[in-house]
Amino acid sequence: MVALVDCNNFYASCERVFNPSLIGKPVVVLSNNDGCVIARSNEAKALGIPMGAPAFKHRELFERHQVAVFSSNFALYGDMSNRVMEILGTFCPSMEIYSIDEAFLDFSGFELHDLDTLGRTMKQQVQQWTGIPISVGFAPTKALAKAANRIAKKFPERTGGVYSITTEEQRVKALKWLKIEDVWGIGRRYARRLQEMKVLTAWDFTQLSDRWVRSMMTVTGLRLKLDLQGEPTIQMEDVQPKKSIATTRTFDFNYTDFKLIRERVASFAVSCAAKLRKQKACCNTLMVFVHTNGFREDQPQYSRNIVVKLPYATSSSIEIVKFAVAGLEQIYREGYGYKKAGVIVMDFTPEDNQQLTIFENRDAKHIKLMKAVDALNHSFGMQKVRLASQDPGRVWKMKQEKLSPRYTTNINEVLVINC
Repeated sequence: MVALVDCNNFYASCERVFNPSLIGKPVVVLSNNDGCVIARSNEAKALGIPMGAPAFKHRELFERHQVAVFSSNFALYGDMSNRVMEILGTFCPSMEIYSIDEAFLDFSGFELHDLDTLGRTMKQQVQQWTGIPISVGFAPTKALAKAANRIAKKFPERTGGVYSITTEEQRVKALKWLKIEDVWGIGRRYARRLQEMKVLTAWDFTQLSDRWVRSMMTVTGLRLKLDLQGEPTIQMEDVQPKKSIATTRTFDFNYTDFKLIRERVASFAVSCAAKLRKQKACCNTLMVFVHTNGFREDQPQYSRNIVVKLPYATSSSIEIVKFAVAGLEQIYREGYGYKKAGVIVMDFTPEDNQQLTIFENRDAKHIKLMKAVDALNHSFGMQKVRLASQDPGRVWKMKQEKLSPRYTTNINEVLVINC
């Protein structure tokens, strides 16, 4: 058996842990630079606030319904996620952390245990030790566990937040209830195509022929179909190193000066390089992109990206910045107000297994230099040591006007109790 554990409205729940007065009230969390809604409590969803809603367009609604609005506090959310995952890891020998608020737990060999009781124990312990509410779905396969979890979350008054699919009758009933667009692994493009074919539920999808599914949705789609039929096909995975690393930001105002954008891109490249070194990898390719503010229809629009193939694999901030800025110079156009930019590094190779070339290779001196920079920044704080291209006289911060304290990761922001 497999369990899918999902934290309910995770970001909003993290805010409520340290501010219980928010319980029962609408809460939303905004993206970087307080741009769009990326998380909503159930009360906020009931008000019709959509995911991805631009904050400035819904400001009047927020005020009218007294919606609690927060900037994204990823330091807090990441630490709370780690605490939840550590607790869940004590219940089974194997766990796959699927996202910041979801995990698959392998309960093979637990056939003699009462799964509902086990699920409620997990739910109670996570709630008591962290304050985060969770939903638990049990099933023979990962895809069915996703469906079971959705039922547990949709009908908490009947399931208590825990639901198991253990019989064929339960499997069929769950698949006939689950809409095709809500099936794990079915993206929007496939969902629209299937709906046009009158495939409206997960059950309808399982009635398609294996040959058609494989030809139209590749072997991945076929595995999903078999998993929904109760045949374990999508296997548990260990946490894998990232295959790409991105640093992107929406600016607090439109940038028209190339020097400002170049500084931002340089800083993004430095951030990507630091994450690469932490993963003990080097990149062979990077992409740089810029685009204007799509919400300002009164302004000229421009969007462009460029993929840069590096002559050698590297994790040096100096070298990655050089290539990223060179890419930016090729796509930058004057006369536009740029609202967002980013750097994505990809095509990784292990740091200790590099293929040398005859004419051009990474500067070996940078390896020790970057280790020293990382050690200094770790000891004295991020960005204490920076490249000159990052404008050392200026401290760049995201617009986070509604940021809650980092209660669990900063000693200066711990919760204060008056008694």
